Amino acid sequence: MMNILVTGSAGFVGRNLVENLKNIRDGKNRSRPEIRIEEIYEYDHHNTVEELEKWCEKADFVFHLAGVNRPQDPKEFKKGNFGFASQLLKLLKKQGNTCPVMLSSSIQAALAGRFGTSEYGLSKQNGEELFFQYAEETGAIVYVYRFPNLAGKWIRPDYNSAIGTFCYNIANDLPIIVNDPSVELEMLFIDDLLDEMYDMMEGRPKRCEYPKAGEIIDGVEYDGMTPRPIGTGRYCYAPVTYKATLGRITELLYIFHEQPNNLVMPQIAPGSFEKKLYSMYLSYLPKEKVIFDLHTSCDGRGSFTELLKTVDHGQFSVNISKPGMTKGQHWHNHKWEFFIVVSGHGLIQERKIGTDEIFEFEVSGDKIQAVHMLPGYTHNITNLSKTENLVTLIWANEIFDSDNPDTFFERV
Repeated sequence: MMNILVTGSAGFVGRNLVENLKNIRDGKNRSRPEIRIEEIYEYDHHNTVEELEKWCEKADFVFHLAGVNRPQDPKEFKKGNFGFASQLLKLLKKQGNTCPVMLSSSIQAALAGRFGTSEYGLSKQNGEELFFQYAEETGAIVYVYRFPNLAGKWIRPDYNSAIGTFCYNIANDLPIIVNDPSVELEMLFIDDLLDEMYDMMEGRPKRCEYPKAGEIIDGVEYDGMTPRPIGTGRYCYAPVTYKATLGRITELLYIFHEQPNNLVMPQIAPGSFEKKLYSMYLSYLPKEKVIFDLHTSCDGRGSFTELLKTVDHGQFSVNISKPGMTKGQHWHNHKWEFFIVVSGHGLIQERKIGTDEIFEFEVSGDKIQAVHMLPGYTHNITNLSKTENLVTLIWANEIFDSDNPDTFFERV
């Protein structure tokens, strides 16, 4: 069992880390059985030095995430990113605690490319050297990570993340400014960062070095900011990142914004950039947008409501049939569907076009089953109840096209 100290616990990374460490501690997340946690000490600006010193005595692992990103005075970079790190390490030394320590640094510490004159990058680089020196003096293990642009839920808009600002503004119908859509960002999503933190705690960090800009190794020319994996590297890195232009990012965000209006869910592959960006975007929705209306078509037989359309996996709808009513009575050439009765008692009939044989399926919400509506078979559904509505969830393999509906009336 270990005690974990997290500095900067109220920040973006800190908040995500603490809440997920609690899930592991409390047995809600059982995917990391090797990580056994007793206490989590959350340190931020509202805590006292006395509390920090006490936790430095008890900690078995330290995440140093605290830092300054956008101060009013550039001098605060050194104070926040170097001065506090120095204070933390002095307290650990004072307590004789040589537990492992992780440092959250930035790719700007490479002082390469557009970051060559960065005051922030310089303060981060100085902090890194402080940790490496501490490791040499004490024998403690240090894990120094240079993170690229971070992304994910709870990141603060209008602060130090263009992606967070874009998500917030578009979700809240506010304008955004993109000066150059061709600018490419490398992004590390918080859940991928956390996976690397867990691996690190289990003794399996991904180690690397950062070759200098222009250096060529094994035929690869480095830019000073790209990690070169090597098991003996002094740095560590999170291996799963994504690159996309500002134009592509904002294009996707506006597609997500329109989903409640057109019901179309874009193509999203498992583990893809699009999947993680969509999750991030949704976390910024205001309360009034968490719920949205759907269009329902009604007549004397009941109602029909489209629920969701997908680019490559058809659409979902819900059909409500009033007592005694029959709906359908049509067939398709190439479209197929699933009818799934979730409430009520009904009868589904299907007949192959040009024949007299009828398939009949009695269905009920008491035993939920899926029934294929076969291509080339005219079909219907009848509510057998005299008092209750029949509710049917319908999936069709393609989005309905009013110009080519592939739907032809014929009674079963």
